[in-house]
Amino acid sequence: MLVLTRKVGEAIHIGDGIVITLVEVDAKSCRIGIQAPSSVPVYRAEVYTRIQEENRKALRAAQPDLGAMAKMFRKKEDESKPGS
Repeated sequence: MLVLTRKVGEAIHIGDGIVITLVEVDAKSCRIGIQAPSSVPVYRAEVYTRIQEENRKALRAAQPDLGAMAKMFRKKEDESKPGS
């Protein structure tokens, strides 16, 4: 991890399109401003973690039961054959 010291009003550039500026500092926290292209999502860590958890849940829920689907299609094929 790169750790830098900045004074209020000073900035850090990341690549060509992201600028992080120290806006305000008090005894317990600091405020930063982030300029980034709209194509670059910017999230607080706790929000990003929650998004990742929800994405994993959605992926598990969206996993099709391929065995059940295969049985369903086989059954329909059997029913459509003459003499069934």
